[in-house]
Amino acid sequence: MFARWYTEVLRRKLARPYVHLIFGARQTGKSTLIRSLLPHDASIFDLSDPEQRSYHLASPGAFARACQALPTRRASHFIFVDEVQSVPTVFDAVQSLYDANKRRFRFVLCGSAARKLRVTGTNLLPGRSMFHRIVPLTLVEHPAPASAKEGPSPLPFGWPSRRANPAPFPESDLNTRLAFGELPGIVAARESDRADLLKTYALVHLEEEIRREALVRDWGAFVRFLKLAAAEAGAVLNYANIAQEAGLSQPTVKSYYQLLEDMFVGFSVPAFSRSPRKNLLSTAKFFFFDLGVRHAAAGLKPSRNVVRALQGPLLEQWVGIELWKRLTYLGDGTLHHLRTKDGAEVDFIVERAGRYTPIEVKHTQHPTLSDARHVLDFLEEQGPRARHGFVICRAPYPLKLHERVTALPWSSL
Repeated sequence: MFARWYTEVLRRKLARPYVHLIFGARQTGKSTLIRSLLPHDASIFDLSDPEQRSYHLASPGAFARACQALPTRRASHFIFVDEVQSVPTVFDAVQSLYDANKRRFRFVLCGSAARKLRVTGTNLLPGRSMFHRIVPLTLVEHPAPASAKEGPSPLPFGWPSRRANPAPFPESDLNTRLAFGELPGIVAARESDRADLLKTYALVHLEEEIRREALVRDWGAFVRFLKLAAAEAGAVLNYANIAQEAGLSQPTVKSYYQLLEDMFVGFSVPAFSRSPRKNLLSTAKFFFFDLGVRHAAAGLKPSRNVVRALQGPLLEQWVGIELWKRLTYLGDGTLHHLRTKDGAEVDFIVERAGRYTPIEVKHTQHPTLSDARHVLDFLEEQGPRARHGFVICRAPYPLKLHERVTALPWSSL
């Protein structure tokens, strides 16, 4: 079994007497990770099974009765509920059982969508729960080739134990990552199978989730939107253009973007607003959580041909996704972008502990100081709150472009 960064973190937290909510997109390895940490006698309710799901939907009290029937003992009894969002009444049952005896049960609730929970106002157990998010593989889990040169990272992200990864996923070069993404099952699969697996993910998993939860009324319109949103991933959101091309209203387009976030297959990067410049754009950028899924959702066959046509934009998206994954696991910090109406742009700004780290992404192997001009402008205007900036590129080793700017190979991110 390959090692996941979040394993030891989750192991420690599961020992604490709270309800644990674990969310993330499908195929990110949530269930596999959780099951590897559960004791052998844990009770498992798999609501992805249509028979179990139908039973609990028809009998809302059955879950609580099954838990109460378990024998009382000194140690907490672990109860794992997979795809919990499909039966929202489970949350109320968990609250009642937890409040009655906080030590008897240790509930682990796992889900791959939050739309229905948010829309119906489902009880997410405030004050009783710990929230966890599982994302696709990070660079430390899915390493670059051994020959890659290390350097100072704009967002350091080592193995939690401060040792080397004990069981990494197979190494991958940059083009492989940009072509097929970093879902665990895709990385572990034969390359010849990856495009078909990703197509199935985009067409079957997304459709099943949406249809099952009755999240959209017009599936055809949503498919048109999905292709456009995937094709425009990484760009500043333009609701008007997407609405016009998809034949939808702008409010519907906005709701569909929110749906992708609720399904954990997309995320927004807000515009940076703490700049003295007067001509800033205030619109967010939108990214798919995985490049392989992005290609398949756009109607493209994930392959190196896709990468050759979009090398620069895909590298920028990969950097943004990697930064987002790290911030998700670290649990603090925010990712921004900056763009002005006259075209000045900083691709990403990492905000942590009141400090800013500007990052520009260039596909070049030979970065120069001109590639860092917007980063330098940002450093100058922010003063002591922004001390150093980076250019992420394909250089073979780290380069000092300026006293305050370092060019890093993508593998050193």
